[in-house]
This record gives sequence, C-alpha cells and structure tokens, in this order.
Amino acid sequence: MNIYKQIYKTIKKYNNIVIARHIGADPDAIGSSLALRDSIKNTFPHKQVFTVGSYSSRFKFMGIIDKLDEIPSNCLLIVLDTPDIKRIDSIELEDFEYIIKIDHHPKIDDYGNIELIDDEASSTCQILTELILSTKLKLTKEIAEKLYLGIIADTDRFLHDYTSSKTFALTTKLIEKTNLDFTSLYEPLYAHPLVEVRFQGYIYQNLKITDNGLAYIKITDDCLKKFEVDAASTGNMINDLKFINEIQVWIFCTEDVKSNIIRVNIRSNGPYINEIAMKYGGGGHKYASGVRLPSWEIVGELIDDYDNLVKKYNEKN
Repeated sequence: MNIYKQIYKTIKKYNNIVIARHIGADPDAIGSSLALRDSIKNTFPHKQVFTVGSYSSRFKFMGIIDKLDEIPSNCLLIVLDTPDIKRIDSIELEDFEYIIKIDHHPKIDDYGNIELIDDEASSTCQILTELILSTKLKLTKEIAEKLYLGIIADTDRFLHDYTSSKTFALTTKLIEKTNLDFTSLYEPLYAHPLVEVRFQGYIYQNLKITDNGLAYIKITDDCLKKFEVDAASTGNMINDLKFINEIQVWIFCTEDVKSNIIRVNIRSNGPYINEIAMKYGGGGHKYASGVRLPSWEIVGELIDDYDNLVKKYNEKN
C-alpha cells in the first residue's frame, strides 16, 4: 500500500479529526489545513473535522479557523507544514490516539505514526494536491483556491529554485480540474496597505550591508508603532530583496513585544542557511529559514554567524 492510500485509509477510519499547523502560520500552512479540512468534510460529510491554530488577520480572506474547546475522544491528529514538535500551534500530541505528519521541510522531529515528508516539494500544499489527486478525497474549486494560494506563496509565484516540473504539473491539474480563476487570487495575497509600503521604504533606507554581502535590519517595537504596523508585517516583505546584486543573505529581525521574542526571517541567494537557523532553535529550507530569539544580544551572535557563512561561501565561489 502506498503512503497516499495509507493516509486515506486512516482518515476514513476516524470520525473525529483535528488538523494543526505551525505557529506564525503563513499561506502554505493555512491553505493546506483549510484545504484538507474541506476535502475530508466533502468526502465524508458525517465526520467532525477541525482545523486549529492562532488566528491571522492578514490571511483571513483564505477562510475561517475552527474553535475547538475540547479534543474529542478517539481523535486523529494531522499536523501539516511543521517539522518540529515545539512549533505545533495550539495542541498537545498526547491528546490524540493517532498522528499523521505531512510536511515539506527537512526532518527535525519524529512524531507521526505516519509521516509523509517530501523536502523536495515546493510546499505542503503541493504534497496535499498530490494526495487528493491520488485518492478518493474530493477536490472543489474552493479547495483548489486554497491549495494554489499556498503553492504560489511558498514559491513566491514560482520564482524559487525548489519549484519543479512536478509543481507546475500539479498546479496545472488544479486549474484544469476545477476551472480555477487563478489570476483573481493574487490581489488579496499581495495587496498591502499604504502604511506597509511606507514601512518598506524605511527598511530599504536603513538596511545594513556587510563587506561580505550580508544584509540585515533590526526593527524595534518603537519603529513598528511609528509606522503603525505589526511584527508580522516584515515577513510579508522579505522576499522583495531577492534580486539585489550586492546581497547574498538577508535577515529581518523584528521585536515582538506581545510574544516577548524577536522574530528573525532569513533568506539566501546562495549559501544554505537552515543549519545555522537550527543551531538557534529555528529551521526551514536551504534558502528560506526563520528563528525566534529571546534577546538582541543573541540576534547579534546569529548575524555574526551568518556573516561568516557568507564570507566562507564567497571564498569557495
């Protein structure tokens, strides 16, 4: 039995299912969880299926997250887009009878009874597209929209090098099978309020670049208040620096007073960055990673590590 049929058979077995994803959810995490919930409910109308996690106002157009006061008994948990246990949002693993893990990040923790991990896939939404198309799980236009949003967000409209021929083939099937009006999906995903555009100008003006080609900026809570944006706003802008000739790796460090952390988003055009991110308790892909740090002092150490990484990369190349 292949893994897709094994996952389908397990879903069919359980009447109570909870779908979780990582904290600080992005469109791939949200899109995959909503799409899988709706696909299961369309396929098995009698089942209780909930997708949980912190609400994100930035991506509310994608759909509604469920409220779950109590975990049902004999419940299946499906965790999406989350390689490590500590980043699973809103649930505890021991509350569930059986666990399925579906992810496209390099493996960190083993925690699923069934684990479908493809770190060559562009996104978890790509993996779910293949899962749905390979089983009797139903696909509607609304489900396809959520999957498409996750794919284009994680590939940045197919710009990243982990976009493959399979990515295009599966995306084409989504469009053909549901008559998906994909161009209409871009505006809500990429539209920004004027305050964010002005904040973006501040980032460009104040970005520091080392001699090695590392770019970084430290954004304090006072700065966020001045521009009337929140700590999540910087994550929406970081990919825009991809095509600057003088930059190899770039880092946005943003103070999040509510969570008492500093959010660190890291991107690369060359050196692999996920190993250093893992050293500091984060993780991600070779060219796109993130960390949550407790102090500016540790942020400084992380920046030094990445500057050395870029220096060594330049010397080899």
